[in-house]
Amino acid sequence: MPRPKPAAAGGGWLSGWGWDLMLGSIAAFYAVMAPYTKVEESFNVQAIHDILYHTYHIEKYDHLEFPGVVPRTFIGAFVISILSSPTVFVLRLLRVPKFYSLLTVRLTLSCVTLMSLRLLRVQVKKKFGHQAEAFFVVLTAIQFHLLFYSSRPLPNIFALALVNLAYSFWFKGSYLCTLRALIVAAVVFRCDMILLLGPIGLALLLSRSVSLLEAIKCCISTTLVCIGFTVLIDSIMWRRILWPEFQVLWFNSVLNRSSEWGTHSIHWYFTSALPRSMIVAYPLCMVGALLDRRIVPYMFPVFLFVVLYSKLPHKELRFIIGSIPMFNVSASLTASRLYNNRKKAGWNLLFILMLGAFLVRIFYCDFHGILQQLSWWLCFKGST
Repeated sequence: MPRPKPAAAGGGWLSGWGWDLMLGSIAAFYAVMAPYTKVEESFNVQAIHDILYHTYHIEKYDHLEFPGVVPRTFIGAFVISILSSPTVFVLRLLRVPKFYSLLTVRLTLSCVTLMSLRLLRVQVKKKFGHQAEAFFVVLTAIQFHLLFYSSRPLPNIFALALVNLAYSFWFKGSYLCTLRALIVAAVVFRCDMILLLGPIGLALLLSRSVSLLEAIKCCISTTLVCIGFTVLIDSIMWRRILWPEFQVLWFNSVLNRSSEWGTHSIHWYFTSALPRSMIVAYPLCMVGALLDRRIVPYMFPVFLFVVLYSKLPHKELRFIIGSIPMFNVSASLTASRLYNNRKKAGWNLLFILMLGAFLVRIFYCDFHGILQQLSWWLCFKGST
């Protein structure tokens, strides 16, 4: 008689879609409490509005009158518009204020981002176990910036979804798909993703995961297809022959005009941005590379990405936000090791310190942030 299969480790509702519901609830809360957008997000917000409300009447689109500093691609706006159009259509029929269409768009983008994070989470579970998966979700949940940005209509967030997809392919062993996802992110949405593509591609070559000929064929073919697609779509929308991300690359890297919006020291990402955004996961991710050598081939290329990006004087957290999920994976391995050894002498103190840091973050930082958001929302409702 065949033996019954044991239940999956860490099984249960919370280990499946429950994790996604938890992260989605937090991201939705951020979107509802801070629904409006900043200047960096204005192009995609307006593009999505015009696609949903003006559709074929391109002459009415806002970007023709207000093009911005550099042109951006419409492809991300088209994707989110298509996904959110059924809900927006119903809202228009019911004559609901446009504010709720904006909220719908924000939540749709968050769903796309979190779905890519789910694909990564599943591969983390398969490769490192259910405890690493659980700590990966918990660390992501208690951090503010990643889930807050997940619904912000920035080119960086469109690229983030593809970066998460690339990481999931990387863990899965689909190396050519990893390269393709990063190329799409770099060619279409954020040219600076080439700084992530380079180290990961080199790591795949050095580990002989892909051959040089395979990599060249994959990169050239994918790049040509992506260039053709973005040039076709964006040339129609901008009414001139255009590859938006090439102009962004020229503006930021060749002309170094981005420095006009402020500069930071070369170490700012490592000494300010990442510590503030990752909180307790920041020291844990560094230890993870020492405790579990399996993560080193994955973490080191991402670390190089941040190092290379540090050369650019103008710095913002959103530029390197694609590194945080991989660093969180490394941190989850440390947390898992501390949890498994919590009853051993020496390890128990470290585990208590880690648990204390978790609790401080949850009950002080998050609770304080929620009160701030609620007070802002009540003030806003009172003024209207």
